[in-house]
Amino acid sequence: MIIPTSRALLFDGSAGKLTLVHRNKPAPGPGEVLVRVTASTMCGSDLHTIHGRRKVAVPTILGHEIIGKVEAIGSGFTSTGSPINVGDRITWAVVAHCGHCLPCQRDIPQKCHNGFKYGHEHDSPTHPWSGGFADWCLLAPGTTIVRLPDSLSDALACPASCATSTVCAAMEAAGPLKDRSVLIAGAGLLGLTACAMARQAGASNITCLEPDPHRRDRALAFGATAAVAPNDLGLDEFDVFLELSGANAAWELAFDRLALGARAVLIGAVFPGPDTRINMERIVRRMITIRGIHNYAPRHLEAAISFLAEHGRHVPLAEMVSEWFDLADHVNALKAASLPGATRIGFRNN
Repeated sequence: MIIPTSRALLFDGSAGKLTLVHRNKPAPGPGEVLVRVTASTMCGSDLHTIHGRRKVAVPTILGHEIIGKVEAIGSGFTSTGSPINVGDRITWAVVAHCGHCLPCQRDIPQKCHNGFKYGHEHDSPTHPWSGGFADWCLLAPGTTIVRLPDSLSDALACPASCATSTVCAAMEAAGPLKDRSVLIAGAGLLGLTACAMARQAGASNITCLEPDPHRRDRALAFGATAAVAPNDLGLDEFDVFLELSGANAAWELAFDRLALGARAVLIGAVFPGPDTRINMERIVRRMITIRGIHNYAPRHLEAAISFLAEHGRHVPLAEMVSEWFDLADHVNALKAASLPGATRIGFRNN
């Protein structure tokens, strides 16, 4: 009898709990790629799911901020990103898309009607090994794959396929930032990345709105020109507002400070919450543009890797992954991820 030695962490819907299971090593089917997962970090949405604030189909293998090495390539595989070979160190887009449905044709492939979303799929014989909290991940046809530069550390590379790419999509929606005044709500990894990108894009003023004093200090290190608590925001107006906290209070506070012709890009509200107020007359008279951004298109992943390769060493992004754990030590990993001030905790496989 062959004893299964490959591991995965299953989430079965029990709040605050993951279960380590052992399985046989998978083999790629037609059009698939088998990746040996080398590292995966816990996104905030993973923690929302684990602690019962966000519903997913269960059981599932969570984790969508993933990097790994190509182990095997199935017959008929066609790359939608970088050409790949066995042994390449890679990351990939969070959603595999078909390229043919209406959302794909309208340049929102992350909403593909036939999409396959890593770290979110029901664990089944049809879709096994679909998340990063495991030894292996099977990449579905239609997955955009990007090779990673050797110079990019695990800590920089892991969040690229979620946080960094999502902020790239938000920056595209925000438009040119040179000489613009920018308000960023939230100083988690998304907000910190946005501070760094806004500084690199030439924004004249970057104010980070954040209630936690430790996180405010970090925002300044990432390029914010000011970091303030909600009560200290003042009455200045902003050309661009990036909502990355998911808090209604941040939106309502910022809404009255949007300048004439301002753009508001909403990204952080990815879990259910109460409705919030909106004044249509102010939007009309102030000619305000509001955009929602959820996930990203393949070009944003490529932009994220380019940004990290060029600018990642100039800001302390790598320090945001504060600790690495083995899959077997998942209980302590979840405890560490729940501590105040934790931004990213990761699983690393030898």
